Amino acid sequence: MWRRGKENDGANEDKHFPYPAKWITFTDQLSFMSISNETKVGILTLTALTLLFIGFNYLKGKDVFQKQFLVHAVFKELGTLEKSNEVKINGLAVGTVYAKKELDKDVSAIVVTINLIRDIHIPKNSVAYIASELVGSSFIVIERGDSKDLIQPGDTLITRVESGLLGDVKAQLNPTVAKVQEVLNALQTSLNNINATLSPATRADLQASIANLNASTKGISLMLDPETGSLSQTLKNVELITQNLRNNNERITTTLSNAQTASEKLAKLNMQASLDSLSQTLSAVKSTLQKLTDPGGSLGALTADKMLYNKLTDAVLSAEILLDDLRTHPKRYVNLSVFGKKDKTGPLTSPAQKGQKPADTLR
Repeated sequence: MWRRGKENDGANEDKHFPYPAKWITFTDQLSFMSISNETKVGILTLTALTLLFIGFNYLKGKDVFQKQFLVHAVFKELGTLEKSNEVKINGLAVGTVYAKKELDKDVSAIVVTINLIRDIHIPKNSVAYIASELVGSSFIVIERGDSKDLIQPGDTLITRVESGLLGDVKAQLNPTVAKVQEVLNALQTSLNNINATLSPATRADLQASIANLNASTKGISLMLDPETGSLSQTLKNVELITQNLRNNNERITTTLSNAQTASEKLAKLNMQASLDSLSQTLSAVKSTLQKLTDPGGSLGALTADKMLYNKLTDAVLSAEILLDDLRTHPKRYVNLSVFGKKDKTGPLTSPAQKGQKPADTLR
């Protein structure tokens, strides 16, 4: 045991003993008390249980030395919300989920008890909803209202359903997945119908069509060949034409200039006067044609009256016969011989044959 010095005597005090003399006196007093081992074990066990209780509640977000401020919120579904999850206002953690309990035996709703750990003012018309992150656990968000009355311990917050980010993505993907499934089902049905309708002959025709398509593809490849393809030759010809146009650029420019000059001269001509003169000429020709075709006129009557035509024809025929008779028998009309005989032949009744010599009756 430690040795103690005399009380209040620093000179005789043991230098290796770290405590003052009055502590030694208290220790000496305890030495007279009899403490059993069972009492010591009980004290240590109670201390350990107390520390374990305090630490467990601290890990759950409960402070046993702080007065609890409990409020409630009723949700239809909690999702991944668990005890000790945070309760936030504007991103600040103001409490934790204290407990969860079913509203009735049918579990129509779930009552969540919230322990508010901060001394803040929350209006009574504030709204609570469950939010979640892509990575992390769910938590409760309280949107502050504008009421002057503040929420009190034991009150129930207004709640609403908030789908969150994952809920929005799922809500948008569900219709798309359903439509894709419908398309796949329709495609499967179409393929089944095609397989059912493809007879061996149809399959052979389809194979022949594919073979023809391959041949056409080869032909197109040959046509597009950069060395021997017809398209390449056509492009070369186009290049040559372009080269010729570039070489004859000055001539083309001169030709276009001449054409522009001729066009300007033509524009300066009095085309309206020429058109008016042409119109007058056409009107005169039209009037002449009308007179020729008018039965009341001389030329119209001549062309339209058949009897006049026949009479004119007969007159021309008679004149021709007379001239032929005069040419054939001149002595009948003119007698210059004193001793000659008179021509007693009869007159012509039809035109004489052209090309014969007239008869010489003067002998």
